[in-house]
Amino acid sequence: MGKKLKDKLDHLKPKFIDQGQGNGHPKDKLEKIWGDWEDFASYAFNKSHATCYSWVAYQTAWLKANFPAEYMAAVMTRNLDNISEITKLMEECRSLGIATLGPDVNHSRQKFSVDEEGNIRFGLAAIKGFGESAADAVIDERLSGGPFRDIYDFVQRVNLMAVKRSGLESLALSGAFDCFKDIRREQYFAKDAKGTTFVDTLMRFAQSYQLSMQEAANSLFGAMDDVEIARPQPPAVTEEWSLLERLNRERDLVGIYLSAHPLDPYYVVLNDVCNVHASDLANLDDFVEQEIRFGGIITKVRNGVGKSGKAYGIVTIEDYSGSFELPLWGNDWAQWANFMAVGSAIYVTASVRPSPYNASRIDINIGQVQYLADVADTLVQSITLVLPLTHADSDTLFFIDRLTQENPGNVSLYLLLLDPEGKMNLRMHSHTRQVNVTRQFLTDYTMQFKDIDSFAYRINES
Repeated sequence: MGKKLKDKLDHLKPKFIDQGQGNGHPKDKLEKIWGDWEDFASYAFNKSHATCYSWVAYQTAWLKANFPAEYMAAVMTRNLDNISEITKLMEECRSLGIATLGPDVNHSRQKFSVDEEGNIRFGLAAIKGFGESAADAVIDERLSGGPFRDIYDFVQRVNLMAVKRSGLESLALSGAFDCFKDIRREQYFAKDAKGTTFVDTLMRFAQSYQLSMQEAANSLFGAMDDVEIARPQPPAVTEEWSLLERLNRERDLVGIYLSAHPLDPYYVVLNDVCNVHASDLANLDDFVEQEIRFGGIITKVRNGVGKSGKAYGIVTIEDYSGSFELPLWGNDWAQWANFMAVGSAIYVTASVRPSPYNASRIDINIGQVQYLADVADTLVQSITLVLPLTHADSDTLFFIDRLTQENPGNVSLYLLLLDPEGKMNLRMHSHTRQVNVTRQFLTDYTMQFKDIDSFAYRINES
């Protein structure tokens, strides 16, 4: 029996009642039996099944409550091939106060793991172009010989049969070498006077060193300490990668932004000013005849010419929740095409209406497109920190004072204290202090008061 077979069950009921009565059973008991079966079909299962589920749920809850970082690392490993799910889990980690950090040759294991400081580390095997055998080679060497001191120590010790040139490149681009502070990511791909990248130079240096070590070990009079090969120096870099370029390269290797997110400067606008997000727009039927505000970064643009001879563009816009495709036809594309470049962070106001040309199609009619960098400051005008009056003690006020002092800006600051009896709430406006409402500001505030009922923050509350 199953809830999806309800129609078949309904069809069989008269037959069951008639034949049951024909066999001498009372109708009321037959109705009672059938009613129990209908309840079962709605979604019920036997007691042993329910007991197992309850026991597993209890164990899972206990693990998450007592070992939250380890639990989340295990769940993320289980969803390693589902990047959208990983992104959601990273947000949950953030709400739990657990940092999710990028891959690191001195800290990462093969899959997601917890480092010595309680942070979750991205696994080496999840880096595109690296693989499990290469990850095992790095981890085994680190465990046997200790942490790698620098990039030269790394390439001298690691098995070059497993970690090839492409592997070095993937590690550098993903940030796995960022623990070696003396060399920046850009320098691994900078070229010397001969046009050779530093990655290639490092690979040749490593091959020469390891070959010399083998020859010394096999020589009758050789000594392991006699091998000395000059370390190549990284080329000087005059131009650093932009934040977006660095993050995009990182994302290409691990699938998501890890060390930062290019939309972080606009987090408050996207989270609290926009009334829809990318994941919401997968189903436009929910927003018909509504005015919508959304934003994000453009990650892809396809354009062409339609059958009518008019140009069009299909723009992929991504925010923290995911991505969606925004089609721009005819006049819309002509008017807004200049904003639609890959890497642009935009803010869009629009309406959702049925298409006048096709009743079955729902269109997004753009009202205005602006760069987030141009409007972020004007869209966030005030923030109200909400707390119950019972928690307005000296420690709380000291924390708020320090938090706002460390984040000066131009956003008006209010404090709303809630009366537990609901008779009189107190809203105060700071005339001496304005703040910069960043993602980190909100994270610090949320983490401080997450265990307090009724705490909140409100943007642009009048």
